[in-house]
Amino acid sequence: MDSGWSRRRFVGALGAAAGASVLSGCGDGGTARSTPARPSASTAAGATASAPAVKEPSGPRPLYLGTYTSVEGGGAGIGVAAYDPVSGRITGSGTITGVPDPSYLAVHPDGRTLYAVRERERGAVTAVRTSDREVLGSRATGGAHTCQLSVHPGGRWLLSADYGSGTVAVHPIDASGALGERTALVTHSRPAPGPGQEGPHAHQIVTAPDGGHVLAVDLGTDTVYSYRLDQRAGTLTEVARAHTRPGAGPRHLTFHPGGRYAYLACEVDDTVSVCSYDPSSGHLTIGRPQSTGAKADTNYPAQFAVTPDGAYAFLANRGDDTIARYGVEADGARLRLLGTVPSGGEFPRQLALSPDGGLLFSANQRSGTVGVFHVDGRDGGLRRAGEPFVSPVAVCALPL
Repeated sequence: MDSGWSRRRFVGALGAAAGASVLSGCGDGGTARSTPARPSASTAAGATASAPAVKEPSGPRPLYLGTYTSVEGGGAGIGVAAYDPVSGRITGSGTITGVPDPSYLAVHPDGRTLYAVRERERGAVTAVRTSDREVLGSRATGGAHTCQLSVHPGGRWLLSADYGSGTVAVHPIDASGALGERTALVTHSRPAPGPGQEGPHAHQIVTAPDGGHVLAVDLGTDTVYSYRLDQRAGTLTEVARAHTRPGAGPRHLTFHPGGRYAYLACEVDDTVSVCSYDPSSGHLTIGRPQSTGAKADTNYPAQFAVTPDGAYAFLANRGDDTIARYGVEADGARLRLLGTVPSGGEFPRQLALSPDGGLLFSANQRSGTVGVFHVDGRDGGLRRAGEPFVSPVAVCALPL
């Protein structure tokens, strides 16, 4: 979350002045700083002869864009666009209105329903049918400033995180894609937040590749909570906790496709970590802090995106205004920083790969643009695909 009162107060306590809707400290975009090098076939996960072939894309594909509607210069709702999977060119096609502050988006596994957060004091989640853009209704999360959501792979449950209240919630999804009454609400009350962190700030909830556990990342308590999801009742039972260094401020966790490792971006201390994961217990172990590659004095890493073959990982650096590129080694157990490239705008809030992994999208919040990059399958290199697409206060890009 980057727009709510609690987020601004938290960053202010760390000595970074807040703007109208974003963190301060934007630096000039960086440049590539190392020679691309692909991990060897023996160490790069997924780089084997048995890896499934990627189907060549054809025809325009849907792209949905999240924004803030309550800030100056913001959008009017969820942006609707299409992208060419070969050229990367984006073409706008309208807006889904009636969804306030839809700053983060997710799609149902069947592609028929889009879900959006309502990042306001009374947090909520909204369902939208993709075929005709009809809003199917909203449900309160029970928390404040809902900032992230995800759909369980089985398609029956929507998971959401509330930054302002440090809570996570679960809602059932019916056959139409609409949402039912909340089945779970958990508040992160322990461990106690450190000085200046003011309280729990749940920033993400995501299902682990095993499908039976969900993990919630809390910036305020420096903790990643592991829960067992009851897939009949939609309830959450805590099974483990993993703690970062005090004051690290973990933000987003992204799993490697192999399911045994994940990559954690910590926005407060400007570091990333490789985490090992035990599918049988849901236990996460956070590794040592590593560099984000940022050169700016102030930088807030946002999140990782990992290529479908697991060979490369990309990190959004807000402040440095760059995308860091990592080689993934030892079947996901190691990240090797290869360099950075300019994000194509200011304050890259979120990254997303096209389903085939051929394009990388960067939602650049302060410049109101979406940068698009071709991903070189040989070395993970990024090459800009034309000029960035203009989208008001772009904070989320969801390519289908």
